[in-house]
Amino acid sequence: MIKRLLFLLFFGCWAGIGLAQVGQVTLSGTVKDVHTKAPLPFVNATLLMPKDSGFVTGAITNEEGLFALSGVKSGSYLLRVTSIGYQPRVLPVLVGKLSEYLNLGTIDLSEEVAQLGEVTVTARQEAIAPALDKKTFTLADNISQSGGSVLEAMKNLPGVTVGEGGKVQLRGNDRVMVLLDGKQTALTGFGSQSGLENIPASAIDKIEIINNPSAKYDANGNAGIINIIYKKEKKEGFNGKVGMATALGALWIKRENYPTIRPQYQGTPKINPSLSLNYRKNKVNLFFQGDNLYTQTLNKNEFADRFYDSGEVIRQQTKRNRNTNIITGKTGVDWTPDANNTISVSGLFSSEKIIDRGDEPFFNGDLTKRLRLWQFLEDELKTTVTASANWQHKFKQPGRLFNVGFNYTFHREDEKYFFTNILPDYTGNDSFKLLSDEHVGDLTVDYVQPLRYGRVEGGLKFRRRYIPTNMQFFPGLNSPLDVNAGGWANYSEVIPAVYGNYIFENQHFEVEAGVRVEYVDLRYEVNPNHNTYKSDGYTYSQPFPNVRVSYKLNDGNRLSFFYNRRVDRPNEVDIRIFPKYDDAEIIKVGNPGLQPQFTSSFELGYKTNWNDGSLYSAAYHKTIDATITRIGTIVPGSTLIYNVFQNAGRSYNTGFEVVLSQKAGTWGSFNLNLNGYRNTIDAFTVVNQYPVPSTFSAERQQLISGNVKLNGNFRLPGQLDAQITAIYLAPDLVPQGRIDSRFAIDAGLKKAIQKGKGEWFLNATDIANTLRIRREVQGAGFSYVSTDYYETQVFRVGYGYKF
Repeated sequence: MIKRLLFLLFFGCWAGIGLAQVGQVTLSGTVKDVHTKAPLPFVNATLLMPKDSGFVTGAITNEEGLFALSGVKSGSYLLRVTSIGYQPRVLPVLVGKLSEYLNLGTIDLSEEVAQLGEVTVTARQEAIAPALDKKTFTLADNISQSGGSVLEAMKNLPGVTVGEGGKVQLRGNDRVMVLLDGKQTALTGFGSQSGLENIPASAIDKIEIINNPSAKYDANGNAGIINIIYKKEKKEGFNGKVGMATALGALWIKRENYPTIRPQYQGTPKINPSLSLNYRKNKVNLFFQGDNLYTQTLNKNEFADRFYDSGEVIRQQTKRNRNTNIITGKTGVDWTPDANNTISVSGLFSSEKIIDRGDEPFFNGDLTKRLRLWQFLEDELKTTVTASANWQHKFKQPGRLFNVGFNYTFHREDEKYFFTNILPDYTGNDSFKLLSDEHVGDLTVDYVQPLRYGRVEGGLKFRRRYIPTNMQFFPGLNSPLDVNAGGWANYSEVIPAVYGNYIFENQHFEVEAGVRVEYVDLRYEVNPNHNTYKSDGYTYSQPFPNVRVSYKLNDGNRLSFFYNRRVDRPNEVDIRIFPKYDDAEIIKVGNPGLQPQFTSSFELGYKTNWNDGSLYSAAYHKTIDATITRIGTIVPGSTLIYNVFQNAGRSYNTGFEVVLSQKAGTWGSFNLNLNGYRNTIDAFTVVNQYPVPSTFSAERQQLISGNVKLNGNFRLPGQLDAQITAIYLAPDLVPQGRIDSRFAIDAGLKKAIQKGKGEWFLNATDIANTLRIRREVQGAGFSYVSTDYYETQVFRVGYGYKF
């Protein structure tokens, strides 16, 4: 198997990664008389090459003595300032890659006439390396996942893996904060990620991955931040793009059903029409992006064998056939009344309709007797509405900005479950209804001041979040539902925060240092009739510092050190008091006593560049206090397992990451991503309160894991672009156990037609149909082994046209 893996990895390759950096910079400054301090208009400011004084760009100061030089690439230059009657000045200028705007400050000119001596500046080429804290990926280059969702597109990005339950992981950690155009919304989650499978990739321009966020970002998400940026056309006039993608999945059955249940979905259709429109003229820019994503999916097909200390063995299958239709629309206007002010107003609407038809048979150990058949129908409608307004004021000095923004999100979860509980002696019909409304308002203020060698940033944010929920149970004959665990529960959160950030850059060093201070007041009110849980909550005031120091060894090599402190606050669904019955005998429930987990992260990174290639390597370590995880326990005399969120004490994540990119010529390029880490969870003891107090203790757990991802882009005859991806995930720790290795290969083709206005693509995911998830869990008094043969193999074809 290892030889086969290495062979496949050797022949698959891609270099679609572009590490984020500033491409062009605007220099500004003010010229004044050295004695009177009066601004000097009509002064020539000329940027020259230091070797031969070759002209780069120039400008003339305005009536206030201000000049601006735009479109400057990184490097070392000479700035020559001249005016009739004044002594010329020549200043060395270093342009880095961290700031789009640099303020050279005040340049004084003297009226004395004197011959300026020769100024000698040693020329040097700025290192190609970026700041190493951000990676940017353009989805147009992700051929093998075109036509799918954002979640599917992320599977092929270096440094990103998708774990159990569709959770995106950065370096093996799923505590990722997801932003849309730099903002948190209910569509992708406020506490942690959600809904990525519901966003069509066709609507997205690029994805940013930030492993070490600065203080200007919210402090939650210890694994890092994923920022999803929607498309927005910048060309003048009316233009847009129309597209259509269709697909089929689950063409073959990976494992046959247990007897007596309904068939698995096969040949599952998927269709995604999309439309983007943009009109830009003079001071107004109007934009619209609309998508409809319809899918049928074998969402889950898990076989589990449960073993109890009593000797009892239960074999079960959980099969879920899912129909989903998601309508998403984003529209807005940018208005620029003058050169210094821009007002942007936008809105996003998303409606997701989910119909799940599930079967869950339970058999004895030798499959000779069916003990029970649990069938369910889930009918769920998720509605999200987001409204944003932003005002940006540009001062006369380029790059000096003041922003005020307000973002409001409403998210409704309207969920109904209908159960048929079939036993040898009777059949019962049960149901429940859940209604949850989420209201979130964010007010932000940000200020940026360019400096000669960097910039300062500062701002504040205020968040108010309120989520009332209500669960109603409707029991049938001999109902297994815990009807006394229903009722209402209200989640309330207030978070004011302030931050400051300083960025400095010279020829050899880069420094970024900042701190964010957050106050959090969270209240969770539980109806007094609940049989287990009571109202709870927490408050804290905490600083969250960040530091990045980079040393430029030479033109092609850079060493960087990172430190940051972050927090993961339990999301509302993590503390939700209502048991969830989509699995009738492994029941999930929240915990209102759950506390935040705090993380300190350290990283040492090194990047080297050569012609047509680069190598990035990093060693990192995270220490997590009050680790949040699910813990399964059983009630004496019962075989039901209750998975409840708990704070399991301290854990550690220590590892390394390597990203190798190389252009192999005009015919192709490749990217190899290696990530190895050791997960450690210290010994801990917790008490699950639901449905009755149950204690669980675990010894110290430790496991070395990692992943390998090899991606390649190829230019084939006939102007065809091809991509192939091979992914291997090593065994890893999960709560109370481990998850086994996983392996998959994806591939795709793309061709531009109609003079570049049109494009068609063809791709396939999990070509060998090898991807499945196998888990081993060890609890107090029980253990189980499960394997999920859910749908992973999908063949897609699509077409897009720009106009």
